[in-house]
Amino acid sequence: MSNFAPMNIEVVKSKIHRVKITQADLNYIGSITIDEDLMDASNIIEGEKVQIVNINNGERLETYAIKGARGKGEICMNGPAARRVQPGDIVIIITYASMPFEEAKLFKPTLIFPNEETNTLN
Repeated sequence: MSNFAPMNIEVVKSKIHRVKITQADLNYIGSITIDEDLMDASNIIEGEKVQIVNINNGERLETYAIKGARGKGEICMNGPAARRVQPGDIVIIITYASMPFEEAKLFKPTLIFPNEETNTLN
């Protein structure tokens, strides 16, 4: 019998690798608006906590995802976080999941690589 309690660890669940910020809206309530096609393809749901990594300036921040118009390539940083990006910046959007250690060893994240110019899957 082990003296250790079951352990959960955080692993990457989903990643949208390298998309372009299309808008930064300081006066919106908060969050990041993501094209619904990209959310579906990456297995990210509305309201899910996301980490944003800005390739252009090294900023890392957390917020939550909201659905943008399907097929438009919209990636809009909203609220105060809009000060940490500029339209045209390239970002990586990452989500994480907590799971038992043994399950995590077998888990495969959903990673997508959209067209960086259009933020679309084609």
